[in-house]
Amino acid sequence: MLFSSGVALVLALIISFTSWPYWGVYHLGHYQSEYQFEPEYIVVMGGSGVPSATALIRTYHAAVIAQKHPQAKVVIALPGNLLDSLSDIKKMEAEMIRRGVQNDFKFEFEGTNTRSQALKIKAEIITNPNAPILIVSSPEHMYRCIKVFRKLGYRNLASWPAFEQDLTDELLYDNSELGGNQFVPNVGNSKQFRYQFWNHLKYEIDLLREYFAIAYYYINNWI
Repeated sequence: MLFSSGVALVLALIISFTSWPYWGVYHLGHYQSEYQFEPEYIVVMGGSGVPSATALIRTYHAAVIAQKHPQAKVVIALPGNLLDSLSDIKKMEAEMIRRGVQNDFKFEFEGTNTRSQALKIKAEIITNPNAPILIVSSPEHMYRCIKVFRKLGYRNLASWPAFEQDLTDELLYDNSELGGNQFVPNVGNSKQFRYQFWNHLKYEIDLLREYFAIAYYYINNWI
């Protein structure tokens, strides 16, 4: 077991120096991301609490797309109390309103995973299987999300992956200009060591979790 764990760790470190983790997330995120229809509904999958990285970036992207399609109804799927303005689901709505969204809002506030949220949406909000739907979620979640909705009979689906945006400035520096010990390697000009390696490690964890989730959903015949 220790040997296997060591091998897995070494492989993960090696893969972090390649572009594979990025492309893994990219392909999950861009699953069915091209669409020609005018969305009748924009479904925002809630993620974590508000504020959190997943909830806020999904809210940001949902606000951008909602303003492009002002006639579309915005469905926020996140457990919460609609009578409490401080609940996460109401804070997501408030965040979108602050960003200028004036669309009609609908709420799915009971589902606790992707499958249960989609079931509730089908039963109570989007009953027409032919309704054009645009789904906003994290990139690694997009493939499973589209598959879940399709399994329930929805035919006109597209994804809007909530990708992060890299900083335009490269933030390079030279150790010798900042002082410090001379024996410390100068990595100020290496984005690979300072950022990409760690970002790719995180991508690997996200992908591993998502692949397990996809397998679990397949076993349960949910996708």
